[in-house]
Amino acid sequence: MSEERPGLLDGAIWPAENTKLFGHEEAENFLAQFYRSGKGHHAILIEGPEGIGKATLAFRFANHVLSHPDPASAPERISDPDPASAVSRQIASGASHNLLHLARPVDDKTGKVKSAITIDEVRRAGKFFSQTSGTGNWRIVVIDPADDMNRNAANAILKILEEPPKRAMFLVLSHAPGKLLPTIRSRCLPLKLAPLDDRALLSALAHLGIQGEGQPLLSAAKGSVGEALKLLNYGGGEIIEAYDAVLSSEGPTARKAMHRLADALSGKESDTIFDFFVSHVGDDVMSRARLAAGEGRIAAAERLARLYSEITEKLTVSDAYNLDRKQTIMEVLSEIKQPRV
Repeated sequence: MSEERPGLLDGAIWPAENTKLFGHEEAENFLAQFYRSGKGHHAILIEGPEGIGKATLAFRFANHVLSHPDPASAPERISDPDPASAVSRQIASGASHNLLHLARPVDDKTGKVKSAITIDEVRRAGKFFSQTSGTGNWRIVVIDPADDMNRNAANAILKILEEPPKRAMFLVLSHAPGKLLPTIRSRCLPLKLAPLDDRALLSALAHLGIQGEGQPLLSAAKGSVGEALKLLNYGGGEIIEAYDAVLSSEGPTARKAMHRLADALSGKESDTIFDFFVSHVGDDVMSRARLAAGEGRIAAAERLARLYSEITEKLTVSDAYNLDRKQTIMEVLSEIKQPRV
């Protein structure tokens, strides 16, 4: 993780500074034309899996809007940001008076990123909109991602969405829109982004200086640049191998494999790979549930679906209350090894 950009994966480009976007041409064209029509919605919910370019798209569109404040005269397409332009420099440095980026803040005591976007962050949006823009330009808030808002923060954002200020725009990012308040979703225009196809993913990785990767990485990355970086730079591939070893072994061998995996996931500075593990376990259990349902094994499918809910809740609670991570991982692995009927 970058110390200057909390949450930024090693090898990635900060979305506000990224001049390229791959695989989402249709979404870009829709946003450009929708804005140009003058009938643009004040809140756009950009949905899709993590690491596929939602934040980059949001900042590109914000750059487009702030560079062309009059919708009628705006270009029909969104072009790559010009790093030399004043708007691009201000956005990239976080110094724009017309754009606010809301994300999980850093805890001053621990130096780590907090587990949620708090109401204090949302209050920044209220202050942001209360200040008069010297240029009369749009005011844009990027919520990245809105899934991370706690209940108080979500309710506070909802109040602003219900009565948005003039020339205000919200770009609401979500990895899992089902986690958002229905009232927030109902006040946003949904824009769904799909995982990148292999060609777009290879182009995005080449833009980061990563070339020559084969099909195994592309398959494991599931169309996400973020997942690819976790596999390449954080030992994600080794975590998957260790997880498979736990599932394929029994007795003392399995117990040893569980301890090794839990140790690797509970060390210092392991938050990124722990999140990767949580996502992988969830995907694995749900894929097995879908397979069982497809084969007509309804009882097994229901058991696995319950297991998914149980382990997801356990991991979420453990992270929220800073419980012993190794113990939680051991419990989760034991439940996966011996799912209850």
